[in-house]
Amino acid sequence: MKKTNLVLALVFAGQLTVLGQQNETVGKSPWGSDDEIGSLNLMSNSTRFEVLSQIKSGKTYDLSVEYFVGMPSFHALGDPPYQYWLTHTPHGTIVDNPNGLGEAMNRKVSYTGDAISMYTHMGTHIDALNHFGLNGKIWNGFTPEEHLGDKGWKKTGAETIPPIIARGVMIDVKSSKGFLPKNYRITEYDLQEALKKQGVVLKPGDVVVIRTGQAEFYEDADHYLDNYPGISLAAVKWLIEDQGIMLLGADNLSFEAFPPEREDNWVPVHTYLLAEKGVMFIEQMYLEELAKDEVYEFAFIAASLKLKGANGSPMRPMAIPMNSK
Repeated sequence: MKKTNLVLALVFAGQLTVLGQQNETVGKSPWGSDDEIGSLNLMSNSTRFEVLSQIKSGKTYDLSVEYFVGMPSFHALGDPPYQYWLTHTPHGTIVDNPNGLGEAMNRKVSYTGDAISMYTHMGTHIDALNHFGLNGKIWNGFTPEEHLGDKGWKKTGAETIPPIIARGVMIDVKSSKGFLPKNYRITEYDLQEALKKQGVVLKPGDVVVIRTGQAEFYEDADHYLDNYPGISLAAVKWLIEDQGIMLLGADNLSFEAFPPEREDNWVPVHTYLLAEKGVMFIEQMYLEELAKDEVYEFAFIAASLKLKGANGSPMRPMAIPMNSK
């Protein structure tokens, strides 16, 4: 990383430490009053080029899960499940003749069309900074009274999230500790031990993804949703404040574990990252192939759908090893 980017990352890690924390107050961006992307400001053309220039292999790992009817989702909170239906079928177009071209043409040219309906926080997705707030405000002091319309947020919507290219690091807690009990909270020590075993050192501006092993059960929704392990608030603070991490991700449903660590906040990790620190994160990732091949450092490349005003978006992240074995 260039010196200027390193300095910026250290300023980010230090400056935001002062904002919020114990009182859980919304953070003000060091990148200005109009900032809508928080820590993703740590990316620049030079940091992206630096990462891409280190790619040594064409092998690519897909870090996303599949979407299907019956997939795990937040049904308990009343959010809609994934739905899929066919809008056109080859035989249906023969019968209905929707294009008006007649039976002969529709028998010759088969036509299939489909549609989906889904919650934006299903499958592999990124949480935008407007997803959770504190005391009536979201990141950088934006308020629903001024910035939330009937068609979504006017600030920090998913359309503002830039394509992400950065050094990626997987912290394989599952391999380091073995099976994680239900509701287990991953500690700072767990992360440090896994990194030590992997021989990897974190750098400011990294994308860090955490393997709990929960993705093994993704196709069994009941198992996947059942009291899954997640990261602790202290471990997240260590990653952000001490290591200057730009973006986080994990392979479980909701990143943090439940029940919550604080009695006065049901999602303290979410609000700490999104509202206090301006750090987005990716949930429901697939990290099993990376773990199988012991790929811990890679070029992380991802982009989300530009859903205007939305508080989250599906994402298909990829990992490309930066050093061939």
